[in-house]
Amino acid sequence: MVEFKLGGDSAKSGPTGGLYDVIVIGAGPAGLAASIYAARDGIKTLVLEKAAAGGLGATADLVENYPGFPEGIHGPELMNRFHKQARRFGAEIVEYEEVKKLEPVTKGLIRVNTSSGKAYEGRMVFLAMGSRPKKLGVPGEDEFFGRGLSYCATCDGPIFKGKDVVVVGAGNSGLQEGLYLLNYVKSVAFVEFLPVSPAEKITQDRAMNHPRSKFYLNHQPLEIKGDQKVTGMVIKDRASGEVKELPCEGIFIYVGYNPDTEFVKNLVVLDERGYIRTDSKMRTNVDGVLAIGDVRADNLAQYTVAVSDGTKAAIAAREYLAGLKSEN
Repeated sequence: MVEFKLGGDSAKSGPTGGLYDVIVIGAGPAGLAASIYAARDGIKTLVLEKAAAGGLGATADLVENYPGFPEGIHGPELMNRFHKQARRFGAEIVEYEEVKKLEPVTKGLIRVNTSSGKAYEGRMVFLAMGSRPKKLGVPGEDEFFGRGLSYCATCDGPIFKGKDVVVVGAGNSGLQEGLYLLNYVKSVAFVEFLPVSPAEKITQDRAMNHPRSKFYLNHQPLEIKGDQKVTGMVIKDRASGEVKELPCEGIFIYVGYNPDTEFVKNLVVLDERGYIRTDSKMRTNVDGVLAIGDVRADNLAQYTVAVSDGTKAAIAAREYLAGLKSEN
């Protein structure tokens, strides 16, 4: 184990204040994996998360492709284990602390400003903010959010017990969450813009063969209808042009994600979709600032890839911090 004492002693809860060796922004799979590796190396590590630790990784019902869990594991449980492991090695994790600005001061000193008015200082910063669900951009979407419309089946599924619901998006996320909903709801209608489902075949087979599922492939959502709550969705058959309304009491949207990079868009180099460009060691164009996980360009948005990114960043931090130490 490589011991670094640049930032002082770490604690199991925090923040302790002072100068941190690494500040990780985001407590999803990438951020927590990075904090496990860094803290275990004796690197004073602070993790700032704008919501609850776990990120989108904690919203998946069942994760079946993470190595070591042959029967699968629930997303919240997997992320809880990551969280506990990071704390065990001394990472300080602060939830509900949203970062608003990064200020590189000098080499080896970056100031992190949050919405609560606090400022933290680190020798390095790992950007692990992940992504947020895309919106459909159709009438009724904003109006009925929280009133029958949701972006998280794991969070809200039990509310719709015995009801008919629509899931927009038949990729892996949409089908997996639709299958979870079928534990509670009367039926699920899957609406997919493409003429085929882009999900893995095993997931397609499970969803398509379920007796209480129906698929509307090659259909475009046009409008979300309702009164006080959702009552239906208007969709259009892209081949025939036919417009129909699907009666339902709940709508769940899974049409992709946008990177959560708003506060760094004028600092680091982004690609055309807003994801952060890095080299093979997760380094951005700003000295001491690395990007990991779903927020990084050319990322596959998988738990294993996020964990790999976090590992690479923590190991790169060893070299960077050792260089700072030798310069001092």
